Amino acid sequence: MEDHTAGIGARPAPALQQYVDSYVGFDLRGLPTGVHCGPPSRLLTAVISLSDPIEMAAGVDDGSPVTRFSSVAGGLMCRSVAVHHDGRQQGVQVSLTPLGARAVYGMPAAVLAHRLVPLDELLGALGTELVDRLRTATTWAARFTALDELLLRAVGRAAGDDRMRRVRPEVAEAWRRLVAARGCVQVGAVAAELGWSRRHLTERFRGELGLSPKTLARVLRFEHAHELATTQHPPPWADVATISGYADQAHLVRDWREFTGRSPTAWRRGEVLLGTG
Repeated sequence: MEDHTAGIGARPAPALQQYVDSYVGFDLRGLPTGVHCGPPSRLLTAVISLSDPIEMAAGVDDGSPVTRFSSVAGGLMCRSVAVHHDGRQQGVQVSLTPLGARAVYGMPAAVLAHRLVPLDELLGALGTELVDRLRTATTWAARFTALDELLLRAVGRAAGDDRMRRVRPEVAEAWRRLVAARGCVQVGAVAAELGWSRRHLTERFRGELGLSPKTLARVLRFEHAHELATTQHPPPWADVATISGYADQAHLVRDWREFTGRSPTAWRRGEVLLGTG
């Protein structure tokens, strides 16, 4: 079969952009059967399949059980999610900021940390309607419009509960600073600038996002390295380590193995979706 890979991205409606980072529609065909490593990142990911259910596990090569989802939402992770496929995938990916979990799902991101949950468990009938709308739409533009409409309804629904409306401003600011620095910042310095102790920031941050600031900083450095490693002409691993803020290549290798279950070279050899963007 001739390879056919297509992906199209879109920004959500302006009223959603503080909660939702991006939409990506994907249609992948003719690839080798394999397992895709969905890497940890600063964002929460939801995926709605437009064809067969998605087979996923909350870990790669670690014995995690594989579950079939027609639509799925995940929290912040400290390890890659395994996506099993037969060379075909068609669906839509929605990336939420952790601070948007309350607005869209009506719960703090910490509730979803390290978990994969059917989307309709979080959105109820709205989640079922969302899947139906996306599957009956015939263009990506129509699917992105449906996402805007349904997610705006979800935000409006959550806004009716005062407990769900706000994240502590210090936690939100700490998240923004960590993201802006791609994890290359001292957590103690951030806490001091916010007028909190490091321990208090860590407790509040973990209670909202499910990860400590230090762990998120590690995820952010890894995310930067992963972006560099998946470019069309990636730099040598030593340069990837330096650019993304690691002390040395050995430090990068340790984190890469922890977050993906594989060494960088084994990951590159086994990652079937590399170069399909």
